[in-house]
Formats: sequence, C-alpha cells, structure tokens
Amino acid sequence: MENPFWKVKSLDQLTQGEWESLCDGCGLCCLNKLEDWDTGEVAFTSVACRLLDGDSCRCSDYENRQATVPDCIQLTPQSVREIHWLPPTCGYRLVRDGLDLYWWHPLVSGDPETVHQAGISAQGRTISEEEVDVDDFEDYLVEWPLTVGEHAKTN
Repeated sequence: MENPFWKVKSLDQLTQGEWESLCDGCGLCCLNKLEDWDTGEVAFTSVACRLLDGDSCRCSDYENRQATVPDCIQLTPQSVREIHWLPPTCGYRLVRDGLDLYWWHPLVSGDPETVHQAGISAQGRTISEEEVDVDDFEDYLVEWPLTVGEHAKTN
C-alpha cells in the first residue's frame, strides 16, 4: 500500500487539491487573534470572522474571502512556514513539521464530521465579529484553540 501524500510530500510539492484537503475544517484559523505589539505574543479570541459558518466551521464565501475580508490570511506553503500561531492540530502545521495527521482528520477518517465529533473544531464555541465591537475583543480571549487536541490525539 502506498503512503498517503501528506507523508511523502512537502508542502511545496502538493497539488492544489492536496493542499485544500489538508484543511481539516476546524475553523480555528478563522478566529480573531490579538497580538501584543511589544512581545509579538498572539492570543486567540472566540470572536470568529464574519464569514465563518459557526456550524460547519467553513468559510461562507471562500472564493471571495480576501475581497470581503482584506486582512484574511491566505495560507500558502511560505506563510505556513512563517505563522507561529497555527493551532497544534492544524494539518498544515503537522505536515510542515513532518508529523502525521490525527485519526479525526477527514483525510484519515474519511468523514468531515470527525473533526467536530472529536471536539477539535470551533463549532458552537464562537461569536461573530459582527456582534462584538473590536475594542471588546479582549473580553473574549480563549486558550482552547491551543489545547483542543490534547484529549483527542488517539482514537
């Protein structure tokens, strides 16, 4: 049996389809983050991008997201190498670091719902940025995007 592409290819070698399939649909990268200008430390909030569908944890306008949300960060092989705040469960981060995908990743499980069933996703944990004043984002600081995978690494 041949090894799956994420075990044998680097991020730069992936086809567009393979790249897109590495997204597990957790929605964690679509949470607003606050950066401390002095230290560079990034903190997650439970305030989601206005385009994030809170049920599916997918972008509601993926193709036009950067026109609608100009500061939307597009993940590329280069940006994945530079972004230090990617959640530890992120498929892009795992492949970048030479690690395997977890059992609940849709490429492993064959089911896009397992990321939610395993408690990895932002499903049901967010509020839309349209409902929160940007000056109040600090009231929504959360740590769970960095710890969600600690209980669900094994099946």
